Amino acid sequence: MPARHLRRLTDRLGFRITFLLALALLPLAVLSAVQTVSLAREAQSRSEAAILGNTVRVAAPVLQHILRAQGAAKTLASTIAEVAGDAAQCREVMARFARNNPFYSLVAFVPDSGKVTCSGDGKSYDFSHDDGFLSAIKTPRTSFEVSTMGAVSGVAVLSVIYPVIDGLGHRVGIVSLSIPQHALEAALAGAAAASGNPHLRLFTFDGKGNVLTSTNGIDQDRPYLPLSGALSALAGVKSTAFTSWAQDGHRRIFAVVPIVVGKLYALSSWPETAARVGMINRLPPVVLPALMAIVSLFAAWMAAESLVLRHVRRLRHNIRAFASGSRLVPPGGRDRAPLEIRDLEDNFTRMTETILRDEAELENAVHQKEVLLREVHHRIKNNLQLIASIMNMQMRRETSGHVKAMMKNLQDRVMSLATIHRGLYQTTGVTDVHADELLRDIVGQVVSFSTGPGRRFKVKTDFADLMLTPDQAVPLSLLLTEALTNAMKYGGSADGVPELSVSLLRDGEESAVLRLSNSLAPDAPPPDEAESSGFGSQLINAFARQLGGELTTRREDGRYRLELRFTVTPLSDAEARRDAGEPAPGDLGAEDGEADEGAG
Repeated sequence: MPARHLRRLTDRLGFRITFLLALALLPLAVLSAVQTVSLAREAQSRSEAAILGNTVRVAAPVLQHILRAQGAAKTLASTIAEVAGDAAQCREVMARFARNNPFYSLVAFVPDSGKVTCSGDGKSYDFSHDDGFLSAIKTPRTSFEVSTMGAVSGVAVLSVIYPVIDGLGHRVGIVSLSIPQHALEAALAGAAAASGNPHLRLFTFDGKGNVLTSTNGIDQDRPYLPLSGALSALAGVKSTAFTSWAQDGHRRIFAVVPIVVGKLYALSSWPETAARVGMINRLPPVVLPALMAIVSLFAAWMAAESLVLRHVRRLRHNIRAFASGSRLVPPGGRDRAPLEIRDLEDNFTRMTETILRDEAELENAVHQKEVLLREVHHRIKNNLQLIASIMNMQMRRETSGHVKAMMKNLQDRVMSLATIHRGLYQTTGVTDVHADELLRDIVGQVVSFSTGPGRRFKVKTDFADLMLTPDQAVPLSLLLTEALTNAMKYGGSADGVPELSVSLLRDGEESAVLRLSNSLAPDAPPPDEAESSGFGSQLINAFARQLGGELTTRREDGRYRLELRFTVTPLSDAEARRDAGEPAPGDLGAEDGEADEGAG
């Protein structure tokens, strides 16, 4: 996001209110998150404890098998101790027990020599070199041995071993009852099915971490085992439960229950959702505090929007519209705004009423001033025209051609002044004049006065839409009048109608250039040389100085060219002088004095 847009966002009242509320709610959100995490951990611990209890319950069938086997081994050991010397009677006892308990893969009395002649199936075996027998024969109490491949059955078995003590207190051998692991596996599968959770997996493993059985087989259930750590690390004395990643990439809850400490353990693998209740508990612990913070911020923003922001936006819109020129201030919505904002809107309404009243009074004053000023220009124009008419009457009485020519030039200057005041009268303001309209009228008037049936000019004009102050419009108009009079007086052409070209164009942002050119007869002197000491040339130079411009004249290619460059005075300067009542710079009176002095 660009810095300008980001700054515009952060400067908004809604953003600042929301940000401050977020800072105010941050400690509560953090505290809520910490409490939620703590409660989630406590709930997780309770869930794991519940899972551990369910595991003990699910593993109960296996424990029952082992406990029955342990009781049966003890009973057989007592019976065998009485008939240990009678091999036939020993075999009969074992065979009867094996027939009544087909659950065991091996029922046998193993003497200290390791050579079995008394077994449930009537067969003889030699365990004298079996590591399990050599370890069990040294244990003076009930023991358990786990074998991944039984010497008799060829499958994984759990052997329950009980010592046989004769009447003299000497051990004469052991009773061994082997429980096939597939029988335990079937018991686990039945318990898992009875739990009602199809995703539950039960395993048994020995003290070395070797998996013995599983609910659906080792290969199929291996993805549900813990991902990290050997199972031997879980072989302890106490039951335990923990949550960890499984080999299938999902988090699961594991519970370990020792069936025979150091020998046989039950491992349950539960999906993590088994420890949660409802959809909310399936979410991460920080979700609820975050949702609460978001809802709180949204509620705060809606409150700020309803109570403050929308009323401020409406007031801002009204202020912008008023500042842009609209003078219609719609009320609307004030009854639902807070008291402070209603007071603000009332103050704005009173302010706009005051401004509108002052603007109306100012417009009336300006209008009256314009009317008076237009009337002044109109009366001056009429008086100048009256003077020109009187001069015209006087010219008819004069017989001297020189006097008539002098009065004719003076009459042209008076009519030029009348034209200027007519332009000032017709303009739309009191401080600006449309130069194109004014100069076009002056050119038309001078051309009409200076042409007749035998004297025609081809006139070409090009005036830019330039606004001038009266301080510049008057001397520029008089300068153009004098220059046009001289140009038409000495203009000519060797082979046709004389040409006259007048233009006023912009020269940059603050300057303008007036150009005048006319064709000359081959033997005619240029106007600046013809009247180098005359009154017209002095007026042209005086008006150029009054404009603060640079005047240049030259003759080239059979044409006379006059060019005046000057700086256009901004209208704001004229308005400031008008409001202050200051005189215009370069007053015409001063320049006229110089002209009169030169003429004298």
